[in-house]
Amino acid sequence: MRALVQRVRSAHVDVITDVSSERVGEITTGVCVLVGVTHDDTEDHAVRLAAKVADLRIFADDEGVMNRSLLEVDGEALVVSQFTLYGDTGRGRRPGWSAAARPEQAEPLVDRFAEALGDRGVRVATGRFRTDMQVGLVNDGPCTLMLEI
Repeated sequence: MRALVQRVRSAHVDVITDVSSERVGEITTGVCVLVGVTHDDTEDHAVRLAAKVADLRIFADDEGVMNRSLLEVDGEALVVSQFTLYGDTGRGRRPGWSAAARPEQAEPLVDRFAEALGDRGVRVATGRFRTDMQVGLVNDGPCTLMLEI
């Protein structure tokens, strides 16, 4: 599993259809986490990745040093599935998606990741799987990290 973690001051995700837009998730201070799943990922990977995100020390302490975790700042998480994190751009101009897990495998693991964050005490908002989404955020820092389990 891969997670692109962005420290944010705020973030939201809207589901877009031909006729409407619906805000399905919104947070204030915390992290926006784009989550990608590959073929050999398991529930254990999802739980371990959630623990890593929750404990990642990327928030400033009283001296301005990134030394506090999402849990320590009582931050929130916006979790959005992102199969394109497994895009292969090694050949040609069109990315290949063969390393990304099929939706039937990926959806329960992204859900488990979000649930595991919640189990650790993080308030979690999510996007909606298999929809056209637009994510808006105010990246704080900016601070963006790629994690992989």
